Amino acid sequence: MLPQSVKEQLLNQRAVVIWLTGLSGSGKSTLALSLQKELFSRGYLSQVMDGDLIRSGLNKDLGFSLPDRLENIRRIAETTKLFLNCGIICINSFITPTRKIRKSIQDIIGKENMIEIYLSASLEFCEKRDIKGLYKKTRNGEIKNFTGITSPFEAPVDRDIEVDSEILSIEESVAKCLPIILERIKYEVKHSSVQ
Repeated sequence: MLPQSVKEQLLNQRAVVIWLTGLSGSGKSTLALSLQKELFSRGYLSQVMDGDLIRSGLNKDLGFSLPDRLENIRRIAETTKLFLNCGIICINSFITPTRKIRKSIQDIIGKENMIEIYLSASLEFCEKRDIKGLYKKTRNGEIKNFTGITSPFEAPVDRDIEVDSEILSIEESVAKCLPIILERIKYEVKHSSVQ
């Protein structure tokens, strides 16, 4: 099997996992797609994965109980690890509600391979947006185990970047994240000292 470094050399980029976490409606998917577009314009290859995409295919057999959430994230992390090995930048947009779940991701992928971005929009803000109508369904008793209302969300304490999407526009959010991301994905040829 070819090592990751050879694939990174071919793609002229360092592979990293950009993991966006936050409540439903905080703007994770919008930021993920905007980051992908910006990176593509600079010549970087990335793959976006989000909850709707994964739960409609790979994880369509899973519900929202805690064991199912853990298995959902485990599968996502293992899939992400495969992309990482191919030298591809992964932009993952998942609620990832608890510290235990986020720790399990780091155990699989490696904390050194990740940039964690926390979208810190409040529950009130996300519920007002309610783009998918999920908060309304939860309040009406149609959805159980919904993060932020009937299931806990623990804000990450060791995040790399915090984006307050209540205040920042999408352009400002991208601008805040970009310097750290570009520094991590920049490919530099290491010269051998062997003569």
